[in-house]
Amino acid sequence: MSITDTSRPGANREVISVSDLNRSARRLLEGEFPVVYVEGEISNFAIPSSGHWYFTLKDDQSQLRCAMFRFSNRRIRFVPRNGIQIIVRGKVSLYEGRGEFQLIVEHMEEAGDGALRRAYEKLKTDLRAEGLFDESIKKPLPQMPQHVGIITSPSGAAIHDVLAVMQRRFPAIGISILPVQVQGDDSASQIAGALKFANQYRDNPFDIILLTRGGGSLEDLWSFNTEVVARAVHASKIPVVCAVGHESDVSITDFVADLRAPTPSAAAELITPDVNEWIANLNRLGRAINDQMISVLAGHQGNLGHIAKRLRHPGQRLQDLHQRLDDLEIRLKNNLRYQLANLNLDDMGTRMTSAMERTMERFHGKFQVLLQKLNTLSPLSTLQRGYAIVSTSSGHVIKRADETSRGDLVRARLAEGHITAEVKSVSSEKEV
Repeated sequence: MSITDTSRPGANREVISVSDLNRSARRLLEGEFPVVYVEGEISNFAIPSSGHWYFTLKDDQSQLRCAMFRFSNRRIRFVPRNGIQIIVRGKVSLYEGRGEFQLIVEHMEEAGDGALRRAYEKLKTDLRAEGLFDESIKKPLPQMPQHVGIITSPSGAAIHDVLAVMQRRFPAIGISILPVQVQGDDSASQIAGALKFANQYRDNPFDIILLTRGGGSLEDLWSFNTEVVARAVHASKIPVVCAVGHESDVSITDFVADLRAPTPSAAAELITPDVNEWIANLNRLGRAINDQMISVLAGHQGNLGHIAKRLRHPGQRLQDLHQRLDDLEIRLKNNLRYQLANLNLDDMGTRMTSAMERTMERFHGKFQVLLQKLNTLSPLSTLQRGYAIVSTSSGHVIKRADETSRGDLVRARLAEGHITAEVKSVSSEKEV
């Protein structure tokens, strides 16, 4: 409320109340100042029954009255107390009742941890925007690693847990420990250097890299929140598994790594196959292969039996020809007897005897020719002379040396039985 006083000199001046002035000052302050971050030491900390917090924030030269209302302070995870250094975020205001300049605090954090947290969030935002966290660039882990590189402190608890799990699950896997400091000023550069070394190691290349350490505060784990380590993990051509701290600890390196494990022991479980499971799978596959081989051999055996039934032994063919010749001889004699009974026995006997002898000689000659041809064509006679029929394992008869290669298995059929041999050398030259 304003009053215009006309009874004295300067009567045109405007007079306002204290409340109006404080209200105007408050509006001016709140309108002109954006949200600010202020660092200082807590003093005069008080919590009345309302649950609001009132305290003074000071440095070595000035002090600032602050108020933090209950709906804001209930989100704070630490207990403020006099003497600790904090960083607050709030809006500049004025308490009209006393005309006091003050800061309405919306957020509060401890100064050291808060600075690290802000740096963490900034780097996380920058690297995400750059694409270092993209799932599309994550490398798959090998199912059966032959050589695992572990980057960690050789004296920490994490390495003992990891080695115990890997020894239990698959003791045959090769393990190399690349010792580094996992906290302190030099630890980040040591970790990045170890990652570079692992990628350049060629004598016994690594299949996977495990980057791990035990739990600790944000400051203890800070090396794994640095840009140099994050970029070294991203540059690795070898898959990297990260297991830093406890399950609730999430580092920048976790986001960049190809796989994040909640604990060192869990990481060892993830990268190591279970030997018992592999043995069971191998046994199952062995049984399946054995069953399949039995089935295939049974099928081939059936086909062989069918083919054997269709083949006629050359000896049986000769027996048929002998029987045919005997039948012709009997028929010829019977015919001659019939003819002789109706002809002159003396004259015809002589003539028929001569004719019979000539006929027998002719049939005998034909028989010998057929017998010779049959023996010539029969593979058994060739085998009896010491020759062999050589074929591939699939049954293909080998006629030229260049149909085989060194190391092939061949099957030789002999007059009695067969042998299997390995080709030691091949020559296409014809022997004279």
